[in-house]
Amino acid sequence: MTLDFSIETGPDLSAEQIDQSALFDAAGAALHDAGIDVEGDDIEIALRLVDDAESARLNGQYRDRHYATNVLSFPADVCLPGLRVLGDLVICLPVVTREAAEQGKSQMCHLTHMTVHGTLHLLGFDHIGDDEAQIMEAAERRAMAALGYDDPYVIRAAD
Repeated sequence: MTLDFSIETGPDLSAEQIDQSALFDAAGAALHDAGIDVEGDDIEIALRLVDDAESARLNGQYRDRHYATNVLSFPADVCLPGLRVLGDLVICLPVVTREAAEQGKSQMCHLTHMTVHGTLHLLGFDHIGDDEAQIMEAAERRAMAALGYDDPYVIRAAD
């Protein structure tokens, strides 16, 4: 399997300070934890980093929630010979930055977590019910641990 993980930014954002290889690794860790066959098809995921306004517009348009949110997942799950297009992730960088500060985490740690979280959504994981949430959060914890991060659901005191 090869992972084609493209990253783009909205017009008012720059991805220069973002470790793009870490986000690639985050998506790969989520795929690995979900048991995606490394000998199988090529996998394609697109990630767009956006500002509050674009996140709120998309969240309102597709979920009828008119505010910026940390991550939106748009599953495609298109299978072609040799290629599986999982879909698109939209991560609101300002929301992730605020949440990271509130949770006492680095921006990169939380951005990595949101990439894992969103990738799992593209694979069909959800957290609407308690049982689903336990399964998804366990997968997130394993993927984050594989990347060298602590439990993403432990809130730390902000410095």
